[in-house]
Amino acid sequence: MQSRSDFRKTLLALALAMPASAAAQSAADPAPATDLDRLVVTATRTAITADAALAAVEVIDRDQIERSSAHSLPELLRGRAGITLVNQGGLGKLSTLFLRGTESDHTLFLVDGVRVGSPSSGLASLQDLPLEQIERIEIVRGPRSSLYGADAIGGVIQVFTRRAAAGRGVQGRMHAGLGSHGLREASGGLDLRGTRGGVGVDVGLLETDGIDACRGIGAPLYAGCAMDQPDPDRDGYRNRNVALRADLAAGDAWRFDAQALQSRGHNFYDADPAWGLPDNSRVLQQVAGGSIRYRPRDSLGLALSVGRNRDDSDNYLGDAYANRFTGTRDSASLQGDIGLAAGHVLTAGFDWQRDRAEVEDPFSPFAAARGNRALFAQYQGQFAHGDGRAQDLQLSLRRDDNDQFGGKTTGGIAWGLGFGDGWRVTASHATAFKAPSFNELYYPYYGNPALRPEASRSTEIALRHQRGDIEWQLQAYETRIDDLITYDTAIFAANNIEQARIRGIELTGGLRLGAWSLRGQASALQARNRSAGIAQGRALPRRPGRSARLDLDRAFGDALTLGISGIAEGARWDDVANTLRVGGYATLDATASWRFAPGWRLQAGLANAFDRRYETSAYYRQPGRTWSLGLRWQGD
Repeated sequence: MQSRSDFRKTLLALALAMPASAAAQSAADPAPATDLDRLVVTATRTAITADAALAAVEVIDRDQIERSSAHSLPELLRGRAGITLVNQGGLGKLSTLFLRGTESDHTLFLVDGVRVGSPSSGLASLQDLPLEQIERIEIVRGPRSSLYGADAIGGVIQVFTRRAAAGRGVQGRMHAGLGSHGLREASGGLDLRGTRGGVGVDVGLLETDGIDACRGIGAPLYAGCAMDQPDPDRDGYRNRNVALRADLAAGDAWRFDAQALQSRGHNFYDADPAWGLPDNSRVLQQVAGGSIRYRPRDSLGLALSVGRNRDDSDNYLGDAYANRFTGTRDSASLQGDIGLAAGHVLTAGFDWQRDRAEVEDPFSPFAAARGNRALFAQYQGQFAHGDGRAQDLQLSLRRDDNDQFGGKTTGGIAWGLGFGDGWRVTASHATAFKAPSFNELYYPYYGNPALRPEASRSTEIALRHQRGDIEWQLQAYETRIDDLITYDTAIFAANNIEQARIRGIELTGGLRLGAWSLRGQASALQARNRSAGIAQGRALPRRPGRSARLDLDRAFGDALTLGISGIAEGARWDDVANTLRVGGYATLDATASWRFAPGWRLQAGLANAFDRRYETSAYYRQPGRTWSLGLRWQGD
């Protein structure tokens, strides 16, 4: 007979099979003429157009993903405004992201509305999220804790998995590719659509023999992959993934959605034999969730969503088991949207979250759990003036109650003014916070249970112009972070000893001239340590002061498209003391796509065309010149 505990676990598993993406839908839909590709939901938890957002927003759609030469999510995000990627040895290797100069665990990652990331480390495993399973990415730069709670000091990045195009019937797709360093890719998907909904599945695999990631012979202790003995093997990576989805519109007012993504990887890396540390890991990423939406009329909507993220890593030295890190993050949200009047929307809701982490290690085991509950509210209003100007106002407030750290209140205010001929100015101020990860609290020889949450305040002003096929936007911002967590050599543990001040400017823009398309992004950043002591005034590590990206595409009718992408980043320091310098670099990528039959495309990519040798993390090599060739089929 099933116990009450088992029964409750069964109910929870069934609930978590449904996704949480619908919590980010608005009760006040845009006009029917609105291009759905321009809608974003991450900036406000409601559906608005990207040009109406009062935050810095970038959208990467499926067409852009396929036109790029990227084979992973970190490769796709390289060089974009406000983003710095640090990679430890190529495809599949640990990749950390710094958004607007904040820490690598200061960006909130969502997959279909579900929070993802390791409760142990506080990081999302970007390298293990399969690019072929991604339909769209929304990047919001700037704090969003007043809407999402902890972790969103630098911003929010949300990934949406593959979806079938609108319509009915059977829709299929396929991709196969190969490339340098033994790269092998294959994926396929199928959707069955009816008048009220549908189901779908996608499967994929990626394998690479990799490169010899570490050049750390003679490196200082604890610097990069410091090694006393060489380990000159290739460090490969394998990934298998599957995604499932279903949706149903039950009448005009009710909608049900469910989806799940599983990604299994096997990663090999260099390790010094003298230390006896693991040299390969088997990793698991699972994201599942569901939602129920009720919308009796255009001005009223209610959404209930639940989700679960699982992040596991089993680590080995050869075939010998070494240790295991496991983490789960359960979440639920109830959100209501009320259209008060034309152009005025009130959003309010309740969020719940439960994190669990366990480390199985003969020398340093630990287990921990904590919960968080929050109430949030947001007002969005648009005020038109008779002279053609329009003002926008956004107010948000959130109260989090954490089992471990008590109550935390965050808020934000944003204002925009459009003053004719495509010109618009915006200004905002917001607070945010980040709770310490379980590793920072409890990991042996590093953790400190007395840590306090990190807190920030940010101010931003922006100017935007859009007219015809030309648009550009300039943002200037300042973020101050208190109680920044770092390793304190005075107590040999993590500690709240630092303050940081980050100032930056971002310029983005694009234009179309006939068959030509040009888009550019550039960032200038000053991220300084403001704490007392020897590091005061020094640059925060791993943040280059300058970065830029330029994408140029040319279409030749409907059959052929050529593109080039240039990415450049300045030098950076790899340590707090600013003694270990990592040089700047510039690379050029080229792509070509040929549609040789209805639904069929042949693609070719050349990355790092001039074979530049560079690093983004000290002593970890990056691949040189690489090529790839792929075949795609998309059914109607």
